Amino acid sequence: MFFLFLISLFSTDYTLNITIENCKNSKGKIYIALYDSESTFMKEDKAVSKKVVTIEQGVAKVTFSALSSTEYAFVFFHDENGNGKLDTNILGIPTEGYGFSNNAKGTFGPPSYNKSRISLKAGAGTYKSSAKLNY
Repeated sequence: MFFLFLISLFSTDYTLNITIENCKNSKGKIYIALYDSESTFMKEDKAVSKKVVTIEQGVAKVTFSALSSTEYAFVFFHDENGNGKLDTNILGIPTEGYGFSNNAKGTFGPPSYNKSRISLKAGAGTYKSSAKLNY
């Protein structure tokens, strides 16, 4: 019992509050996936957590709670037509809004995990991040 008490004193759960701005309308929803390593980044089935949130007045807000790691990256898109996926043109270029943590941008493709990652401050408990959609 005492051992469990000690573990609880030294373990920290983090909360990540994300605000996604620049939504061109309130149609559809924002899909967001959270990753905790370079090896799992952009692999949908390897996401630590995934959420779908509504857009209000051009802004979407999402909270990930009980996070145990201190480093994450997130990927999101605006599913305007409600089909549950990021639509692309014949060349594979997105036709719906999308973005990454740190507002990271890639060259001829998505940015790397290292460009996108954010560090949750030890002892802070709650971390706030904002990102913008790219259309």
